[in-house]
Formats: sequence, structure tokens, C-alpha cells
Amino acid sequence: MASQTTANSTLLIRQELWSAQLKEILRDQLDAQRWVDWITEFPDGETLTIPSVGDAITQDITENQAVRYDPLDTGEWQFVIDQYVGSAHYITKKALQDSFYGQQVQASFVPKESRAILEKLETDILKTPGPDADQSGTSQTTADANVVNNYDHRYPATGTSNVMAVEDFAYAKLSLKKANVPLTQLVAIVDPNVAYTLETTANITNISNNPQWEGIIETGLTSNMRFIRNVYGFDVYESNYLNNTGNETVANSVHHTADTTVTSGIENLLFSAEPSVLPIKGLMRQLPEVDAEYNKDFQREEYVTTARWGTKLYRPENMIIILTASAAL
Repeated sequence: MASQTTANSTLLIRQELWSAQLKEILRDQLDAQRWVDWITEFPDGETLTIPSVGDAITQDITENQAVRYDPLDTGEWQFVIDQYVGSAHYITKKALQDSFYGQQVQASFVPKESRAILEKLETDILKTPGPDADQSGTSQTTADANVVNNYDHRYPATGTSNVMAVEDFAYAKLSLKKANVPLTQLVAIVDPNVAYTLETTANITNISNNPQWEGIIETGLTSNMRFIRNVYGFDVYESNYLNNTGNETVANSVHHTADTTVTSGIENLLFSAEPSVLPIKGLMRQLPEVDAEYNKDFQREEYVTTARWGTKLYRPENMIIILTASAAL
């Protein structure tokens, strides 16, 4: 009597099974939008100019002599909506008919396109203060300490091989204070390698040297994107979207006594997030907007998501950039 075995049932056994579930890639958090001073009074056009007025100065007065009338220094800050970004996909009617996953893929177009645009916005915001900014005029200059009131606002990290040192936070705080920036709501947006460096710094993990850091080994320094504790007053956030400025040699300055080269440098941003002095201004002329239609000529469903915005550094005195080597741990 014949029986079925795996040996004589190969044509009845599926050699490969396909899941009904599509695997999605992991996505990091996007957080930079909250540190932008978004312009709301800009109803039309694409260029906005904000005039600026300097401070008054004093003079020595001599009795019975005419006083001198001094003009106030004036200037302007110009902002342009310069980013027009889109993401588009289609799926043919035939593909929808024949593909088991066609409906799932089609349903993913809109959220994926919106996510791609928001990642571009995140990247644009975080590169705005540096030399690679899309709008020039107030952004920092490459290979320069960008001194404000005799204190560096752009400098390589002072740890070995350009690893971030705790003292770099202290100098950033000093530079902001000397630039008359209020030392409230201090924020540092750093590369995850910087967070790792801080978490493994010997003087921090040794509780006897710094009892306020007790519990780091149990909990780490970060919860989600934010540090549980702060460093010299800075609330520290991690981001994978910080700008890589490439190889850069910063000339000797107040904080560095010799020219220092950073290889494939990451721009870590430190500033005050006090609402009245936010360093970056931005405008969303058009939030991500979806247009969808069926193209009868090509027999396909088409989806396109577009957005328009601009970002520019408004208060360069309220921005410190510390360069760390991207591979440094």
C-alpha cells in the first residue's frame, strides 16, 4: 500500500512561503522643528526682509559744549523660501491586478513620501547654522573659529582624536554668556557617538567623583532622544541627522592654541532655546500636501507629495558648533 512521504510529495510541498506582512525599515525620531522660530506673518512672496537697529552709545559731556548726536547702526536680515521638495510614486493597474502586495504598497506611498520630506526638513534645519547652509549671510564660516565678543563659536572637540569632552560644554556656556545670550533652556543636539563618549567617561561613571551622575550605569544617559541628566546646564539630545561638514582645519583661536583638523566632522549644535532668542528662523509656505490621480493614458495610480519651506540662522551669537570626528568614540 503506497503512502505519502516527503520523498514522493515534493510537488505538493511549497518550497518557499511568502508572508502577508511587509517588513518596514526602522526610522529615527525627528525633533528639530521645535527649535525653530517659525514665521507666521508672511502671506505671499518668497523673500522677507527684517531691518535691525543697533544699540546706543555713550559720550563724555563737557559743560557748555554741544553734545554729539550719534546715529544708530542699522542693517537688515533677508530670508528666502528656497526649498521646493517633492516625492512621487505610481503603481500600474496591471501591477495591482497581479501583485499580492500591490494594495499594501499603494497604501504606503503617502506616509512614506511625507516621511521622506520631513527627513529632508530635519536635515535642512540642522545644517542651517553651518557653512553648508542653503542660505548664506549669517551662517558660520568654514575653517574659522567664528569669534563673537572674543570667544569661539565654532571649534573642534578637545578630547583625544576630536572626541567631545565635558569641558567643551563648559566653554560653550561661557561663549554664549559672553555673547549676551540668556543661559536658560540650554540645548545641545549631539551625534550618538558623543552620547556614548559621555556615558563612558571615567570621571562620570565613577560615582564617588560626581554623585549627581549616580544611576548612569543602570539607566544610561538618554531616554528616547533626550538625556536624563544635563551637562553644564545643557539638556542633551541625540540626532542622526546632524550635518557632516567633511574634513576641516580650524585656525588657532581662543579655545585652540594650534590649527586643528577634524576628519569627516559632525556639527554638534549648542544654543539657548529661550523662545525670544531662538537662533533659527523658518517658514513652511506649504506643509506636505498630497496630490493623487489615476492616469488613464499610462493606466496607473499616481501619488505626489510636495512641500515648500526656508530656514536661516537669525542669531549667530546664539549658536555654538562643536566639531567631532564622525568615527570617534
